[in-house]
Amino acid sequence: CCFRLLCSLLLPALFLSGVLCLCLVVLLWGVRLWIQRKKQLSSAGRDGKRPLLVAFFHPYCNAGGGGERVLWCAIRTLQKKYRNVTCVVYTGDRDTTGEEIVEGAFRRFNIRLLHPVKFVFLEKRFLVEASLYPHFTLLGQSLGSVFLGWEALLKCVPDIYIDSMGYAFTIPLFKYLGGCRIGCYVHYPTISTDMLSVVRNQDTRFNNAAFITSSPLFSKFKLVYYYFFAFMYGLVGSCSDVVMVNSSWTLNHILSLWKTGACTSVVYPPCDVQTFLDIPLEVEKSTSEYSIVSVGQFRPEKDHPLQIRAFARLLKEKRVGQQPSLKLILIGGCRNQQDEERVNNLKRLCEELGVSDDVIFRINIPFEELKRHLAEATIGLHTMWNEHFGIGVVECMAAGTVILAHNSGGPKLDIVVPHEGHVTGFLAEDEDSYAETMACIFSLSPEKRLEIRENARRSVHRFSDQHFEDTFLLSVEPLFK
Repeated sequence: CCFRLLCSLLLPALFLSGVLCLCLVVLLWGVRLWIQRKKQLSSAGRDGKRPLLVAFFHPYCNAGGGGERVLWCAIRTLQKKYRNVTCVVYTGDRDTTGEEIVEGAFRRFNIRLLHPVKFVFLEKRFLVEASLYPHFTLLGQSLGSVFLGWEALLKCVPDIYIDSMGYAFTIPLFKYLGGCRIGCYVHYPTISTDMLSVVRNQDTRFNNAAFITSSPLFSKFKLVYYYFFAFMYGLVGSCSDVVMVNSSWTLNHILSLWKTGACTSVVYPPCDVQTFLDIPLEVEKSTSEYSIVSVGQFRPEKDHPLQIRAFARLLKEKRVGQQPSLKLILIGGCRNQQDEERVNNLKRLCEELGVSDDVIFRINIPFEELKRHLAEATIGLHTMWNEHFGIGVVECMAAGTVILAHNSGGPKLDIVVPHEGHVTGFLAEDEDSYAETMACIFSLSPEKRLEIRENARRSVHRFSDQHFEDTFLLSVEPLFK
């Protein structure tokens, strides 16, 4: 009797599920055909041939970070190599014009494009703002990116789609509905095995609140959520035809999560090392003031509070009259009101620690001013834990500062490593070690600091624009066949 009841319920349910799945497949196939038809009807060029559309999904293309430098260098590289290519940028920067964005790329990064770029302005960028998802942020932003990607696909159907900002959940959309060949440049995995270990070990971090770490139940729930998200992230990432990662650290995590070893390669981000190498390098002259410069966007993961606290400790332990005065200069980009509030919080921290007069904030500054600050600095400071690469670290080394970076991620594995057996910089992990290492650097003789600066400069040629262009073209070549 129970068996009959079970069958009477189960069989209709299975039949209904099958019908719904079939309807869904038919619907998706119909959407794909409609999108392909729309693509074929798009306008042709002057010679009657439709140009090859290469679209970059970069909702914050007008920001001033390293990811944006990769975007503009990639576009310039494709324009140099391929004549019948039109580059498209999906962006949510609706408060500006395409001409202003391109001019901003030149002003900030010294990158001049060879041909015009088509901008597709998206209205739903708010869906990927972290502030919209106070809880389950990773999942919320990823689902939001799908809706944003759908808007992008409806407005312009490309031949080649490149996710250049880390929105992997848009990949299946463009591959299976848009019929695009897929490439992606991964700056930082949305989730990593390191993030899983932080939750597993109940460590308090900027992305793992204290109320979660203090509760075994919440920690276990978050761990299950992270494992589920990591599985989904690996699933969508594996749809890529070409995967480029920016460092050895990122490579290890992507291979672990995406299982795309056959089509994955390391493409170091382009650093404008030559411009910084043009800064004359000589033994420091006696001065009444030394500066410590930090270059990085004002985002929580960059850990600017650690820089300020370490600097405050350095000033506290410095004996009066024994050394010249010190200044900490924080240089970075603000993308939105959240970043501006973060800067205000940092300024309040400076007041609490009594170092407001010694910390200078320089926000969204022109390239020439950045160059001047680096030329005058003694130490280049970087504090992000597990920084995926660290363009700012390379720029500081090329400019001739003595770099002090976090002992993790890209700086540890790829950048601040011995060159021909010689020291190129220093690494630290916490407030004490940063303050101690800064004091150690200042205690070195000018001649010894010059030797380290020269070693660092010789080591950064492998991160040049030219090296990026060569490896980028080699990696994306399968997409153009």
